[in-house]
Amino acid sequence: MSIRPAHFQEGDDWGPILLNIHGILDRSRANGPGIRTSIWFQGCTLHCPACFNPDTHSKEPAHLMTVCDLLARVMSHDREIEGITVTGGEPLQQAEGLLALLLGVRSATSLSVVLFSGFSERQIRRMRLGDRILQLVDVLVAGRYVAQSHLGTGLRGSANQQVHLLTPRYQIQDLMSTPASEIHIDPHGNALVSGILPPVLSIAGGQPRIRL
Repeated sequence: MSIRPAHFQEGDDWGPILLNIHGILDRSRANGPGIRTSIWFQGCTLHCPACFNPDTHSKEPAHLMTVCDLLARVMSHDREIEGITVTGGEPLQQAEGLLALLLGVRSATSLSVVLFSGFSERQIRRMRLGDRILQLVDVLVAGRYVAQSHLGTGLRGSANQQVHLLTPRYQIQDLMSTPASEIHIDPHGNALVSGILPPVLSIAGGQPRIRL
């Protein structure tokens, strides 16, 4: 795949860059407005206590993908989804790969972009590639998760987190109408729980049950 978006600058050639990916959900309703492809980056040094996704913290390789391969996967069903959601882990700790991914999405599709980060908007803008990344984002949910201020609505895990509508594409009511959680069962019977207020899976009487 060859990508040369208008947002690219002279010398940018990041298509072959490797991303450390924890997981991908091709069609999700609980990670932003509409049906979205959700992408979890692997690796986070913030280590927020009671984080929803502690398995994403390690920087050890989980699933390495080139930006081009990830773009190809997104574009294979771009007519069936409204956008992508990038979360983690901490996406800004793979800033070059994140920027390359978003450049490709903006160049080749009309998909929207929702980005979750444990950093504040101000902190992101101070990063070397921060401004360029945020130019490609529609909605930024920013701030560390604080368990004592748990919220679980409107895409905010805790009340301290800030939602930044960086383009006119969405309004707050679009985020408030996003389901708080979802459960996907794969063909092998494995359950994937996702969302800002995930249900708890438990075993009762030898059978898996979902505790909301």
